[in-house]
Amino acid sequence: MADKQTTDEPAKRTTVPASQAPQLETDAAVGQRIQLILSDVDGVMTDGRIIYDNAGVETKVFHVRDGLGIKLWQKSGFSFGIITSRNSQIVRVRAAELGVVHVRQGFDEKLPAAIDVMKQCGVEPSQVCYIGDDLPDLPVMRHVALAVAPADASADVRQSAKWVLRSAGGAGCVRELVERLLKSKSRWEEHTRS
Repeated sequence: MADKQTTDEPAKRTTVPASQAPQLETDAAVGQRIQLILSDVDGVMTDGRIIYDNAGVETKVFHVRDGLGIKLWQKSGFSFGIITSRNSQIVRVRAAELGVVHVRQGFDEKLPAAIDVMKQCGVEPSQVCYIGDDLPDLPVMRHVALAVAPADASADVRQSAKWVLRSAGGAGCVRELVERLLKSKSRWEEHTRS
């Protein structure tokens, strides 16, 4: 067995000229292209918990700020869609309350549903943002221009996301995303005037 050789020489570093270094896009550059936000439900619009009462009726808790964010996004002329692997009457009710017409439930594989919504909205993946929190969301996140994760998303999702938000799922992360996108488009201020 050969002995490991050690050296006191510092490791050699290579320097990449600035013109060849990868450039990070600003929020404005990324946000300008986004026309459609697609969102998971459990773990994004909710905190991820599913509660059943004694009669087996499912309950979810949605954050009011997320609802306002979705309404402001749509009021600004952009589209919003929901894609979830579960089926829930509560999601249909919440979507209707917010005026969200693009709702796809019961899709274990979310990418085909996302592609369908993109076609309906007449947008390309380069114009789409997807916010998700767990492994079933990764195929869509890898397909669109802007992959976003709540602060408490799984490690794999946070690693794949271009933006990781400060807010957790069910705690206003959709509102945070909408505000950041609208600010990048210089469209936020129109909603803050009285």
